[in-house]
Amino acid sequence: MEGLGAGLGAMAFWGFLAAVVVGGIWYGLRERQAQYATLQHMMDSGQPIDEAIVDKVLGSDRVDIGLKVAAWIVLCTAPGLAVLGWFVGQLSPSWLMPIYGAAALVAFVGIGLLVASRIAERAYHDTAPTDHATLR
Repeated sequence: MEGLGAGLGAMAFWGFLAAVVVGGIWYGLRERQAQYATLQHMMDSGQPIDEAIVDKVLGSDRVDIGLKVAAWIVLCTAPGLAVLGWFVGQLSPSWLMPIYGAAALVAFVGIGLLVASRIAERAYHDTAPTDHATLR
């Protein structure tokens, strides 16, 4: 009976997590759809559309900013894992090097995200539109 209860508990946890993720995605899509509908209504009514309004409604689809934030979060996690490895290594020395290896892996992932953000930033600046005249 314990195995069944543990399995149901794990399934409930992962089901809840999946529901939260799907709900967040659905909410974001509905919000974006409402923003586009507002912009479309303004265009259909013939109102002049300010560039600041278009930027606010369309938002910035700049991947480089998100990559940079993720990189710094991941890079700040690596020293924490190293400290965890040191503490765990005090109790069980055989665990020290594997945890240090995990910290190094996390650090390399963070460096890779930083490099990707720089590449995306260059690509954004090379292809950035100068105005939103094509939307009218």
